[in-house]
Amino acid sequence: MSTYKMVTDIPPSITTPNSVETRLGTLRFFDGLPDEATVQKVYDNLDFQRAVQAFLTALPAASLSATRAGIRTFGPDNQTMLITESLMDSHTLLLTANTETIYTLGWLDTKAGPLVIEVPPRALGMIDDFWQRYVGDVGNAGPDRGQGGKYLLLPPDHSGDVPAGYFVLRSRTYGNLLGVRAFIVGGDVRAAADSVKSQLRIYPLAEAADPPETSFVNISGAWFNTIHANDVTFFDEVVPVVQEEPLEATDPEVRGLLAAIGIRKGTPFAPDDRMRSILAEGAAVGNATARALVFSARNQDAYYYPDSAWQLVWIGNDYQFSPGGVLDLDARALFYYMGLGISPAMAVKMVGIGSQYGMAYHDGAGQYLNGGKSYRLRLPGPIPAKDFWSIVVYDPQTRTMLQTDQQFPSLSSQKPDIAVNPDAAVDIYFGPEAPAGQEANWIQTIPGKGWFVALRLYGPLEPWFDKSWRPGEIELVS
Repeated sequence: MSTYKMVTDIPPSITTPNSVETRLGTLRFFDGLPDEATVQKVYDNLDFQRAVQAFLTALPAASLSATRAGIRTFGPDNQTMLITESLMDSHTLLLTANTETIYTLGWLDTKAGPLVIEVPPRALGMIDDFWQRYVGDVGNAGPDRGQGGKYLLLPPDHSGDVPAGYFVLRSRTYGNLLGVRAFIVGGDVRAAADSVKSQLRIYPLAEAADPPETSFVNISGAWFNTIHANDVTFFDEVVPVVQEEPLEATDPEVRGLLAAIGIRKGTPFAPDDRMRSILAEGAAVGNATARALVFSARNQDAYYYPDSAWQLVWIGNDYQFSPGGVLDLDARALFYYMGLGISPAMAVKMVGIGSQYGMAYHDGAGQYLNGGKSYRLRLPGPIPAKDFWSIVVYDPQTRTMLQTDQQFPSLSSQKPDIAVNPDAAVDIYFGPEAPAGQEANWIQTIPGKGWFVALRLYGPLEPWFDKSWRPGEIELVS
């Protein structure tokens, strides 16, 4: 073999063999040049990888797209507020909702200009943009500190003067979700609902001198869906978020990822049969990945106590999912797959204000919770909640309330007949049938179905934060 004058040693690590065994099968090359079959494999795989990552990245947008579609079935944007006048039950498909507060939901659209939001006293609310990023708190955790007040929501392109007399919020998107929870005082659900209906108002700033009425629709007991798809139509739900919002609403990395699978602002989303098939598989694997992240978290920081099933919904109590300034992709996907609405008041330490959450998907032995078995959970006393605590059971398929014979699959300190032990501890039972004598402290489950539970503390106290108080594990009982 002849030797050329300019030949040098070539490190093997920078070359490509004629064949490489991978999870895609055998990849073949001629002197580093991929053959036709290899080219097709790697492009299919590249599109598939991007489809999976697009599913996980766009979860917050798809979720709010589905939520907006649900809200719009009751009336137009900016004029319609959905309210649970007699609380929310398991008919409504809303991610991990509670059964103890008066929910009010509305879709805000600022394309025509700034909007005024008049917030009643004793409310706990937030506004998130169309990518489900935090815009601002209203009510107890907001600048009005629970006294009520007027907020002004500005669109992303607003450049005019901002009038005085408002708490001012600016969003990166035109579309925004407003969610407000009103607390029940003395068991008077009607009074809490009437307070919201008589004082919560949404109207354009341009009509502030003579504001139109805000329409309230009672959705207690109503069926409607706000849950994003987990099949290929997931990507169709992302399209309007990209098309309707400014290009700068997301960063170039996210825009590029979505463009790589055909979702680009100003361009129709029209995948061919090959790409549609890849997107369908990407959604299936993305959905499976999100479910693994939620129901079997491998990040030990997700668990609030050592050797415990109790998890946080906000890993590291960081509502921006960026501990130390580094985005935690898994923590972000975990939250957005099982929760709706983001606010620091739900994550950071605010003793006596806001709320804190613990989630359990396994029993004390580390097994998934089984609807055909019976369990007990002990909450030691005193339970560290200034306002109230609650336990709600959910369906792992929908991540909404489990639909059983019970209208409200929950128990809370607001339930008047709940049994409390002499030491202020509370025992809660789960299973297909109530244990004898424990009917008031029982939540029904369904044989053949899984379930999971959320512990909520409203007005959480220091023993929760310093972990001197710890809920028991969910234990099997005979």
